[in-house]
Amino acid sequence: MNARTVIEPRSGTAFLLKAGSTLTVFDPLGSQVSDLLAFAADDVREVISNGRTFDYEETISLTTGNRLWSNRSRVLLEIVEDTVGCHDFLLTPCSEATFRHFYPEQPVHRGCFGNLAEALEPYGIEPDAIPTAFNLFMNVPVNGETGHLQVLPPPSKAGDFIKMRAEEDCVIGLTACSAYASNGGTFKPIEYEVEPA
Repeated sequence: MNARTVIEPRSGTAFLLKAGSTLTVFDPLGSQVSDLLAFAADDVREVISNGRTFDYEETISLTTGNRLWSNRSRVLLEIVEDTVGCHDFLLTPCSEATFRHFYPEQPVHRGCFGNLAEALEPYGIEPDAIPTAFNLFMNVPVNGETGHLQVLPPPSKAGDFIKMRAEEDCVIGLTACSAYASNGGTFKPIEYEVEPA
């Protein structure tokens, strides 16, 4: 069994994921969001796209069997197992601006955006290239009549996970989210493991 790597609360990391490998992201304590990004390793201008994914998968509710498509219409990741079935691909990573907007009484934090920018810099990925993240375990219901969005606590329980297979060599960015509403007001670690092809 592969050893799990811990992402400490309100932090992030980046790493290479080879085609055919599987990435499993765990919520070890429950009710914690993890922002995920994937870039094509051979050209990081190719990146996961929520618009392409919604278009080709014909749903905004992504779970087992769905694929994450790139801005160049290639599949980068496929979801092969998912114990939660609730994720968000509408909202961008939280940032300093997010904290000023939504949490004016709380200390400003660089958020997932800042954590991802720092982690991805060694791979030649600049902040302006960071797209909408696939927000694992995040609970963002959409009102079918008004289109209004809510951000509710994640439904994930301790030990829940999502497993994805890389269809291309990818650079992965991954966080333990820093926003108050996204995580029900508390901040906990995220764990992940990679199983080679």
